Amino acid sequence: NAIVWQDHRTEPVCAELRGKGLEPEILQKTGLRIDAYFSGTKLKWILDQAPATRALARNGDLAFGTIDSWLIWQLTRGEVHATDVSNASRTMLFNVHSNQWDEDLLHALDIEPGLMPRVLPSSAEYGACHADFLGQAIPICGVAGDQQSALFGQACFSEGMAKNTYGTGCFTLMHTGHKFQASQNGLITTSAAQITPQPEFAIEGSVFVGGAVVQWLRDGLHAFEHSSDVEQLARSVPDSGGVMLVPAFTGLGAPYWQPNARGTITGLTRGSTVAHIARAALESIAFQSTALLQAMSRDAVAAGAAPLAEVRVDGGACVNNMLMQFQADLLGIPVVRPTIIETTALGAAYLAGLTCGVYRNQQELADLWKVERRFTPQLDAAHAQALMNRWEHAVRQACAE
Repeated sequence: NAIVWQDHRTEPVCAELRGKGLEPEILQKTGLRIDAYFSGTKLKWILDQAPATRALARNGDLAFGTIDSWLIWQLTRGEVHATDVSNASRTMLFNVHSNQWDEDLLHALDIEPGLMPRVLPSSAEYGACHADFLGQAIPICGVAGDQQSALFGQACFSEGMAKNTYGTGCFTLMHTGHKFQASQNGLITTSAAQITPQPEFAIEGSVFVGGAVVQWLRDGLHAFEHSSDVEQLARSVPDSGGVMLVPAFTGLGAPYWQPNARGTITGLTRGSTVAHIARAALESIAFQSTALLQAMSRDAVAAGAAPLAEVRVDGGACVNNMLMQFQADLLGIPVVRPTIIETTALGAAYLAGLTCGVYRNQQELADLWKVERRFTPQLDAAHAQALMNRWEHAVRQACAE
């Protein structure tokens, strides 16, 4: 069985955990807030829905893992059941301080410890692909979660460096070095990709619906035929005409954490067109990302560091120049797009390359990172703040019961 990250059927389990007062313990041990976004409650849900699986788990005949574990298992013909620290840290079951599965949290969710994979650094030799696949045994040397890999691919190796990935959702991470920093602004703490057993951390915020709002316009409203057409449609009007779209199709993630919020379109007038809605949809991606990055910057300042000076961007939607310029305008800092925007795959390759000797060290990787375009703010700060105030008002409307 498999459940994707956007599935929120386990929200009642999350509510039960909150009701038991477990949120402070989970936050302190894992860096995460209780939410159906993370896989711990999904695993419990599968075990509860198919009771026979619990007997299999007790007998050692059942294994759990995120997609990396499943791929490693398949590629090694069942010889290796493993994951890396960054994927393990997303389960709500992993103590990021000790880099071990947490017995208390496993017990709280009624999960057998034997289900869980062995945890290794992100850059390590996990095993080898079976020779049947590629003609000879090829070592598996780099494993990381999607966003932690992107952070690594963006060469954000030092405390205070941040990236934002624009994909189906949007995912912002800021490296905090070896320091576990609990957010005071609605973000989570996660393990960064690690090349040694020593823990490294990042602060993260997740937007559940980013580029997916463009897919909704295409497939739900039939506003255009191809996703790439959205920029031309949005540019056909000078602004959104007061329309605000909050794409809370599966609730709102950080920094709001409102699982029951639902999508809204407000500010419609008789003059509103599909072009205004398309522009508002694109702008919603930047508004949500700005809320994350501003919260991240406040956390950095509270920890005695400097506020964010720039953000590196990647992912499919970052090719949209209008979106990136609007992002820079709202943030008031440069938005920097590298020459290679598929940085998740790049990060995994870098991690593997370090393990097998293709690259000497992280400095060599940092030297490979190149800028394709830098977007600098064009709006004055007062105008940008007024726009964010309107966005926050729309969010409150989406959360109203």
